[in-house]
Formats: sequence, C-alpha cells, structure tokens
Amino acid sequence: MQKFIEIAGRIGSQRHLVAVRDGFVAIMPLIIVGSLAILINNFPPFGAFNFVEWMNGIFGEGNWQAVGGSIWNGTFAILGLLVTFSIAFNLAKSYEVDGLAAGLIAGAGFIMLVPVTSDGGLDMGWLGTQGLFVGIILALVVTELFRTLITSKMTIKMPEGVPDGVTRSFEALIPAVLILILVGFFQAMMTVFAEKSIFEVIFNMIQEPLQGLGNTLPAAMLVSFLNHLLWFFGLHGTNIIGSVIEPVYLPLIEENLNLFKSGMSAFEVPNIVTKPFLDSFVFIGGSGTTIALLIAVFVVIRREKNHPYRQVAKLSAPAGLFNINEPVIFGLPIVLNPVMLIPFILVPVTLTITSYIAIATGLVPRTVAILPWTTPPILSGYLVTGGSFRGVVLQLFNLALAIVMYIPFVMAGARMLKRNEGNAK
Repeated sequence: MQKFIEIAGRIGSQRHLVAVRDGFVAIMPLIIVGSLAILINNFPPFGAFNFVEWMNGIFGEGNWQAVGGSIWNGTFAILGLLVTFSIAFNLAKSYEVDGLAAGLIAGAGFIMLVPVTSDGGLDMGWLGTQGLFVGIILALVVTELFRTLITSKMTIKMPEGVPDGVTRSFEALIPAVLILILVGFFQAMMTVFAEKSIFEVIFNMIQEPLQGLGNTLPAAMLVSFLNHLLWFFGLHGTNIIGSVIEPVYLPLIEENLNLFKSGMSAFEVPNIVTKPFLDSFVFIGGSGTTIALLIAVFVVIRREKNHPYRQVAKLSAPAGLFNINEPVIFGLPIVLNPVMLIPFILVPVTLTITSYIAIATGLVPRTVAILPWTTPPILSGYLVTGGSFRGVVLQLFNLALAIVMYIPFVMAGARMLKRNEGNAK
C-alpha cells in the first residue's frame, strides 16, 4: 500500500502531467461555453414548444444561430491552439520563468505547423481537437527549450530603470528567435521528406488509435476503476488520470457535437464513451457516486439522529448535490476504509456497464454537450443527451442501483463503528 501511494503520488505531482492537467482545466470554461452554444442552437422540442422555431420566428431563419456559431469558432474550433498556450504557460510558471512568453512562443509555433489551404488560409480542421496531441507535445518541448535558453543566460539584458514589461520582452527575444527557427526547419523537413504535416502523422499514429480504444467499454471500466482506486488511497484520482484521458475523450465529444450541430440526432452520433458520459452517468454526485452513499446512510440510519454517519451525511449532502464530495470521502471516511473499498470501486464500474449498455442499445441518446462538473444530477442527464428525458431516467436508474449496492456496506460499517465504540468503552 505504501509503495502504491508513493508511486501514484509521484505521478500525480509530475511537473509535465500537472501542466497538461492544469492546461485543460484553464480552458474548461471555454469548452463548456462552446458546448452550450451548440446545444442551444439545436435545442430539441419540449412538448408542444419548439424553441428553435420560436427563435426563428423572432429573428428570422437561422439568424440567431450565428451567435452560437461564432462562439463555437472562438472555443472548440481553436481548441488545439488554446491548449498549446495554456499548457506552455503552466509549465513555464512551474519553472518560475515567463509563462506568458512561453505560451506565446508555443502558440506561434503551433500556427507555423498548421497546414495551409490552397487559398492561403489555415486549415481549421487541425486548429481544433484533431490538433490536441501536436499541441501538447509542442507546448512541452517549446517550454523546455525556452527554460533552457533563459537559464543559460542567452538573453538581452536591459539597463536598470527599463519597465518590467519591456525587460521581459527583450529577455524572451533570442529564445523566441531560436525556437521559431527550429520549428520552421522542422516544418520544412516534414514538407520535403514526409510530404504531410506533423498533424496528420500524429493523428494517424497516436490520436486516432487512442480515440478508437477510448470509445470502448473495457477502457471506460479501466478509467473508472483507476480513478476510484486512487481516491481510496487519498489521492485525487480525477486529477491524476485527467491529463491522460482528456486528450482522448475531448475529441470524441467534439465529434458528437459537430454532428449534432449539423442536424444529426443524439441517437445517431457515433461515440458512446465521452467525458460527459462519465461525469453525468457514472460519477453522479462526484467520484464513487457518493450521492447514492449519502442517501443510503439516510435510509439505513433513520432513528439515531446523532450517529456519526448521519452527521457526516447531513453536512455533505448540500455539496454532494453539486458533485462536490470531498466532505464525505474524507469525513465518513472512505479513504483507507476497507469496508467502503468494495462499493466505492464496484458501484462506478457497474454504472459504467449499465450506462454503456443503455446507450449502445439505443435506449438512451448519446452525449452531445459538455456541462460544468457542478451541474446537479437530473438536470445534467437531460442536457448532455441533447434535451432527452431518457438521460434523466438512466440517471435515476443508476442512482437507485447505486443506493441498493451501498446499503449493505453502510449497515456493515455502522455495525463495525458501534462495535469499535463498545470496545473503546
């Protein structure tokens, strides 16, 4: 156990993985806004009320949807570029060098590598999620080069009294020139020898196979298992594996969003396993589906108002409604609690299976929106499926199943707690 904690802790604090994780976290508001814009543009009828037709009647056919389209262009359409800047910025800050300069240089290098269309414009297809892996790799490499050049004093020194902003700009000048020249040579060699861009090479070799693997039930079960195993040892499983799964699952939901935007129904889009799939149907109330655990505590312990489990559940419930579950994970506790190990891992893995089957068989639409992770259950099930109450039904079914699975372990934990208190007395 100690060895596992040590290894997982090192992985979770590894500088480059932390930068990748924080880079995605920083742009998450833009991802959510872009997702919601497309959802609103294609909002399904609600009974007799058709939102899209109502808006068309006010603003004209499709005119109002240009707003959502513009939001998409500024968010999902340039996601690769945004991630490149954000990761480079966070990695440079961890080294205590100029994060803004590193981010700008990495962003400039990313643009240099993007293929040019026949009319001289940038190929927008690679500025988005299809360029994620190139952006991640480029951000890490460029920042390491930038740090090395800065610390080796290959900079222009300005006299005292010069404003800090001007000083930082000139310090970054020589590193920027050298790095962008290297990127330019690399692009030229790719054009001459490979006759294709690095984006196409990386996408065909790495990103496409990983996306195909990620959109499977075994991969989803593995992600769910590892996430909760890490949490059991007190390690933030979501953060530790986030830097690995984000580049895989974001392109999958982006593909669903694009097709939904073009008029395809949520039942027809191709990808089942996405980040919203896990957030909305598996991690209900947070990792471990702990909102079901709280309900199970209230069901099992009804009469003892001052029971420790019930007190923790009462304090944790308000936050649990918004998927914030640290109070119950560390307060019950679940961390290093052998009684809770089995349900805390088994429940999410089971819900991964039930959710996958329900969507794969066509009982529930596939996910077509990214929501804030604090979106309460029921509302999230409705929205991520493009406005379908079948998503709500799946959440309710999963929640009921999770409560039933947690109840025996809550009873066992309460008996063990009572026995320990008796022994102590």
